[in-house]
Amino acid sequence: MNLLSAIEYPVASRKRSRRWPRAAAIGVLALLAGIDLAITGTGDGPHWPVRLVLALGLTAVLWPAARRPPWLTPQLRTAVPAAASIAVTVVSMFDRAVLFGPGEGVLLLCLLVVAVRTCEPRWVVMCSGLTGAALVALPLRYYRPGVADNDLGSLIEPMLGLTVLAILIAGLVGYLRVLENRRRMAVTETRHGERLAMAADLHDFVAHHVTGILVQTQMARMLAVTEPDRLDPVLAGIEDAAREALTSMRRTVGILREGPEMPAGLDPADRHPAGDLTTLADLVEGFGERIGLGTVLLRDPAVPENLPHEVQAAAYRVVQESLTNVLRHAADATQVVVSLGYDDGILQVAVRDNGHSSTHFAQGGGFGLVGLTERVSALDGDLRAGPHPPGGWEVAARLPAALTRSRESGRAG
Repeated sequence: MNLLSAIEYPVASRKRSRRWPRAAAIGVLALLAGIDLAITGTGDGPHWPVRLVLALGLTAVLWPAARRPPWLTPQLRTAVPAAASIAVTVVSMFDRAVLFGPGEGVLLLCLLVVAVRTCEPRWVVMCSGLTGAALVALPLRYYRPGVADNDLGSLIEPMLGLTVLAILIAGLVGYLRVLENRRRMAVTETRHGERLAMAADLHDFVAHHVTGILVQTQMARMLAVTEPDRLDPVLAGIEDAAREALTSMRRTVGILREGPEMPAGLDPADRHPAGDLTTLADLVEGFGERIGLGTVLLRDPAVPENLPHEVQAAAYRVVQESLTNVLRHAADATQVVVSLGYDDGILQVAVRDNGHSSTHFAQGGGFGLVGLTERVSALDGDLRAGPHPPGGWEVAARLPAALTRSRESGRAG
């Protein structure tokens, strides 16, 4: 965590153990501002312009994001202190000298970072240019037009150095902004893809239940004529199948409504049918045979056979993605253990490997876990991935076997 990122984001959004960078940034900027005030006191010029610029700059940089009013936009935060600094520089050239110190320069550099990283695209060039110009123009406060012994050439070197520094910092921060935007787009696309998969799963779930309803309805019509006494169990089965179909639709449609707008062009024929727990053994066994790796599936006998299709599909996807990550990030693994457990209405899925290179997965830029987290969280579950003692990597998910009553009733409406 560096100085600039520490002062740009609010304390409230960080863990308690990470609050010290912001406190250190405040202390450094306060110290530099004090140096500026001391330097200004040695000159014969007015003191209030420097105090005004420092106050504006410190306010713009250190105001916590959680407490900023809506009107305090990044454009306003960067443009106002920079414009005030330029005004002080221009007045200083034609009036009494107003000195400057490191504090004002560092504040302008911080504001340059804010302008490049957070301003709206249409304002980035103007705000960063204004802030950079204020920084480069600081040495001009020592220039006096019409004074014989005042040489403008002596100020070119420091101004050139400040120009190079501003360009380097703006370029670096701009590059980081591009990377951040690309990652944000990739995460959004991953989530869209996961919601497309859930929409296709909805088709599979409903088709399964409706087919069962159709078959049982045909049987009920026959029994109504031939054996009316056997009709009640069949009607109960139709009722259960219809209830499961409605539950699947409410849950999945609710997931899709909570997310961004779905892209068009979904074709269920373009994807494989959703996996479930009955095909999990084939998945694990086939993975081991394909790459020559020892794979074990441990399934608790307490795991029900009739879990909701959404839960089974999510568990299947967790195992499928985890096995793929073993192949990608743990090439030295010799064994993978997939376990299924069930306790207090929670399906527990865990995939563990013994590869020592699994820690590279934590540094990877893949988005497989983003999609898994999207799917698991949508079912009111949780997903975690990390090192597993004594060695290796573990991906574990907890999936409620049914929706909570509050969420079920909320989506039913």
